[in-house]
Amino acid sequence: MKRTRSLLVVIMMIAILVGNVSATYPRANPAQDLQDDCRYFPETDKYVCNEFLDFFDTRGGVEIFGFPITEMFDDPQFGLRMQYFQRARMEWHPYNDAPYKVQLGLLVDELGYHFPPATEEQIPSRNSALHHYFLETEHVVSYAFLDYFRNHGGVDIFGYPRSEFMYEDGYIVQYFQRARMEWHPEILSGSQMRLTNLGEVYVERFDVLDDENYPKNIIVLPINVTPPPSVPKVTKLNISASVRYIITGQQGAQTVFVYVNDQQQQPVEGAAVKMVVNYQSGDQQHYEFAPTNESGFTRQNFDILQSSPGQRVVIDVIVAYEDMTATTQTFFLPWW
Repeated sequence: MKRTRSLLVVIMMIAILVGNVSATYPRANPAQDLQDDCRYFPETDKYVCNEFLDFFDTRGGVEIFGFPITEMFDDPQFGLRMQYFQRARMEWHPYNDAPYKVQLGLLVDELGYHFPPATEEQIPSRNSALHHYFLETEHVVSYAFLDYFRNHGGVDIFGYPRSEFMYEDGYIVQYFQRARMEWHPEILSGSQMRLTNLGEVYVERFDVLDDENYPKNIIVLPINVTPPPSVPKVTKLNISASVRYIITGQQGAQTVFVYVNDQQQQPVEGAAVKMVVNYQSGDQQHYEFAPTNESGFTRQNFDILQSSPGQRVVIDVIVAYEDMTATTQTFFLPWW
């Protein structure tokens, strides 16, 4: 009798385990169980639907995730339904308690970014509004990085820190489990913190779109909905301009740096850039830059006209691409 009961318990446990394993692989065709709660993103010609759309709208939208770069699909390798965005991967975990059914992939960990823990000198004596030491990964988050972390979702969105802040690719950056923050001091209006497009890095490095698991022949659309017409690749110009020297002599050399990105924060190559250097005296200098390169970047050197100390010199930057034009300003201050 005891042996029979034990056998029944074993059989029941096997049935439960098998049922759970199979249940983590949703149906092969995500379009079969779509509801009409979808939004089309013409910037990348993709849809975001249902729980992923709700998560997108309530957790930061384009600023945090970027635009979708795949449709929603079932990945047998992970056993999850997922969708890649420019800066993140959303995953559907149906057996988690609300509100944790949608989770973000640990892209930094999966891409292999590993850094040594904070040194004893880097660890603050106590956590404060300026510094926070995370014992979970033995790293410190400070200043603007800590403000952005706390104000945009904390661990749920970014995960724990994986590095100290450091200088990479011309910017001060910091790695987290799910994101890489970049501080852009050249941005004069709006947030100076930007997130790296790690979703794009991951998709390219692991050939997600070429993987046999990605359903190229399945278009994830609401029933009886025709996709809106596609839009031009570039629909908006975003410009950032900065000078090499904020404080200069009354004469000397100066350099202006210009970056041009599109509506997806992707570099715009071949944009025409001009600038007008305006002095308090009324004098002006006009220059044309070389067209922006594949990184959306160009620069121009010039000699500063004789200027009185303490009088701001304002630089108007004008960018033209196809039928679009955009402007921005930067400045410097002659002093000695």
